[in-house]
Amino acid sequence: MKRLLIALMGALISTNTMAQDDAGHDLVIYGGTSAAITAAVQASRGGLSVVIVCPEKHLGGMSASGLGWTDSGDKSVIGGLSLDFYKRIGKHYNDSGDAQWTFEPHVAERVFEDMVREHSIPVHRDQWLDRSPGAGVEMDGNKIVSIKMLSGEHYRGRMFIDATYEGDLMAAAGVSYAVGREANSQYNETLNGVQLDNAVKHQFENDISAYVVPGDPTSGLLPRVSAEPPGVQGEADHRVQAYNFRMCLTRVPENRVPFPKPEGYDPSQYELLLRELQAGSRHITGAFSPMPNGKTDTNNRGSFSTDNIGMNYDYPEASYEHRREIIDEHRTYQQGYCYFLANDPRVPQDAREWYSEWGLAKDEFTGNGNWPHQIYVREARRMVGDFVVTQNHLTRETPTPRPIGMGSYNMDSHNVQRYVDKNGFVRNEGDVQVNPGGPYPIDYGAIIPKQVECENLLVVCAVSSSHIAYGSIRMEPVFMILGQSAASAASLALDTDVSVQQIDYSQLRDRLLVDGQVLP
Repeated sequence: MKRLLIALMGALISTNTMAQDDAGHDLVIYGGTSAAITAAVQASRGGLSVVIVCPEKHLGGMSASGLGWTDSGDKSVIGGLSLDFYKRIGKHYNDSGDAQWTFEPHVAERVFEDMVREHSIPVHRDQWLDRSPGAGVEMDGNKIVSIKMLSGEHYRGRMFIDATYEGDLMAAAGVSYAVGREANSQYNETLNGVQLDNAVKHQFENDISAYVVPGDPTSGLLPRVSAEPPGVQGEADHRVQAYNFRMCLTRVPENRVPFPKPEGYDPSQYELLLRELQAGSRHITGAFSPMPNGKTDTNNRGSFSTDNIGMNYDYPEASYEHRREIIDEHRTYQQGYCYFLANDPRVPQDAREWYSEWGLAKDEFTGNGNWPHQIYVREARRMVGDFVVTQNHLTRETPTPRPIGMGSYNMDSHNVQRYVDKNGFVRNEGDVQVNPGGPYPIDYGAIIPKQVECENLLVVCAVSSSHIAYGSIRMEPVFMILGQSAASAASLALDTDVSVQQIDYSQLRDRLLVDGQVLP
């Protein structure tokens, strides 16, 4: 009898759980980025039942993981919940309520947590989408019904938002996407594809031999130099712009942790850096952008820096296991870079002494060895919808009929490859930084798939854009803008019982303006 009662109770619990699961949510957001937070808050304010499901344990993506020097461009076009985030940052530091654009990582994370808590938004962390073919996304025709995690959890919804940098939900749902750089000819651009002619910034300042024995090709290539030919100017390739970690550093003695010597440290990996320094370069002193309380947002700068050029090509479509391997390799490389500069006796004394004054901030990322939680995925998959944002939209040479937000930052690609030129010297390729000529609108088509592929999904980070246009769109304030606009679009689609592709744009525009979005 006891066993029977236990079995009946178990069945009842299972039935209740299934019933709750079947009820689902109006909106399921996959990802824990800044865009996910603004989407969830907007949905909650609009009366939708919303849930955030994310692999991350820490919310906010790059905005809470070291990227405290906001790449904002023209701040006057940042509105809505994106602007509200920066005003909350300002209130934390000076209680004025004015927007502040520089901040410490832990402060940003606290603001995101506050936004979620204030709206009672459930967040299911450490939940990884099952990306095995046909397993993670249940479809009914061209509609997502539910998504399944590796934990076995299912999340049902009427609408879905992919708020991951990688576009994992989008890809699992069968939505078209691109990886790498398109040829200039594909979208009639000039700054896409291989960019040998524009390889002038973050370039080697000196003629540095690519070979172990300088000038001797038979001695083999130095580490971190590709043997592959760089390609043809303007032609497409599979390569992805470099990733790094945006380190939070300090020189304040009581809060400074000396750079750790990473497991697997190999000083030979930095021979190129050493030769560049010995030839007179001091590029290592750049990109230490000041944050409050004596901290920095330290980014890549110069020929050989924190960007791990050429080591991330597999990342966008890699398995979780392989992504972890890539992330671990990036961490070893970047920690080794810092340790090398601060400690190797071959580094010129002035450079070594300057760099050794810095260290990791003791009160940041305290559960992760003071190292950022999130690697900077500058670009991974990019959706290919019926509308693809290109360089010509950013320069306003091609019209944008359905704007849902504004961007303004440079068309910015970091270096993509490091190769050997015809003279045997090392060159970097891929860095492009071109101003679009002022703020520009971003079309609604950037965040919606083709209807034949999926009619109840919006994509707010891995948007429908060419490589070079994405270089401007991919800024955190813009991601937050797109997240809010996507939630408004999802709400409108539900209210009018249509697909996200078929909503009335004029109604969406009215909602966005009421909610403080800046539109042309």
